Amino acid sequence: MTVRRGKKLSISIQEHMAIDVCPGPIRPIRQISAYFPRLSPTSPTPVSPNPTVSPPPSLSPGSVASGMGGSHLLSPLLAQGRPGGGGSLSLTSSVDTSVEINSDDSDDCTALGTLEFELKYEQSSNKLHCTVIRAKGLKPMDFNGLADPYVKLHLLPGACKANKLKTRTIRNSLNPVWNETLTYVGITEEDMHRKTLRLSVCDEDKLTHNELIGESRVPLKRVKPDQTKHFHTCLEHPPPLPSPTAMGEALRGISCYLREWENEQLHSLEERGRLLLTLQFLPPVSLEDKAVEGGGGEGRRNGGLCVGVKRCAHLAAMDVNGFSDPYVKIYLKPDIEKKSKHKTAVMKRTLNPEFNEEFFYEISLSELANKTLEVTVWDYDLGRSNDFIGGVCLSSKSQGDALRHWTDCLKNKGQRVERWHILTNELPRTLSHD
Repeated sequence: MTVRRGKKLSISIQEHMAIDVCPGPIRPIRQISAYFPRLSPTSPTPVSPNPTVSPPPSLSPGSVASGMGGSHLLSPLLAQGRPGGGGSLSLTSSVDTSVEINSDDSDDCTALGTLEFELKYEQSSNKLHCTVIRAKGLKPMDFNGLADPYVKLHLLPGACKANKLKTRTIRNSLNPVWNETLTYVGITEEDMHRKTLRLSVCDEDKLTHNELIGESRVPLKRVKPDQTKHFHTCLEHPPPLPSPTAMGEALRGISCYLREWENEQLHSLEERGRLLLTLQFLPPVSLEDKAVEGGGGEGRRNGGLCVGVKRCAHLAAMDVNGFSDPYVKIYLKPDIEKKSKHKTAVMKRTLNPEFNEEFFYEISLSELANKTLEVTVWDYDLGRSNDFIGGVCLSSKSQGDALRHWTDCLKNKGQRVERWHILTNELPRTLSHD
């Protein structure tokens, strides 16, 4: 039997069988009039014993649905991609889970769940506050159909144990509520422009390794200073590691870029924490000033450089207990007489030590312009060699924050200049071990 429609649709049906365009198994439809109202033939049509089935002309799900007068035959995926009566199936119609969601009704956009949090950057104190509020609809990870979720933070690039922060674990929940604020200190304006915050939701497992449920990444440049920004994002799978060697011929055009990216990541320095330093060049004291101040220190009468070691933050853990016993050493190089070494006290079992110690070098401004200040942080170990945590060099040949700090100190005599510095795992070339 052949059913014909006079406008746009012509479908051949063999042996009283029709095929539903919905996803699922093929099933017989006995009452054709239910799908084609007002299409019943007015007169009986002779059917040959061997009917010739003609192929339907360019039949698409969208056109069939519009011709049948009902959108209930379309799958939800197709329904989202068709604003009107017609449409075609497209691979790009799937939901992008990397975008923010603005309502609680959007939790079903990903099978991994959603994460709600807030970010605020305090420019005056160089602090970044991340308030992890809650997660909803997390993917079950345990045999009981639940999970033991927690959230850990990393700053990218340079993710390591030194800049990892972690919330507490919520037991047996797929909709955990933390309301916990984690704070990064020593975050500069440059960090806010080039860093990305990664929030990873993980399932804690005491017997095996912890498992990643999903993650969300936020470029810090989206956060304005001294303003709280609210985020409600869908969790995603971590992006695959780019590998140009495994790409096909169609991706050869971008392989050069990815190869350069891999080389940059390979040679990039690992962050080992942050160091807060103050520099102040004290000019020579005149005779009148000496009488007013009551003499002062003998070494400071001729002027020199005052170096203040304030504190460190997010240091790398060097001991098996997850902590370090840090102290700071400073040198003013070149040091021919081997007298420029200074050392702070050792702080036990901490990754965020506060030293608040000052050291003075008697030197003229012209001589200081040709010197290099080397500041290194070490982990003290009793009975064996101390472990190098990280360091920074300040001189007229430095770059970035180190150069700006050094230049500001030389230009602003008598003023105390304070700045945070990133510690890297590169040992200064002129460093002498002791």
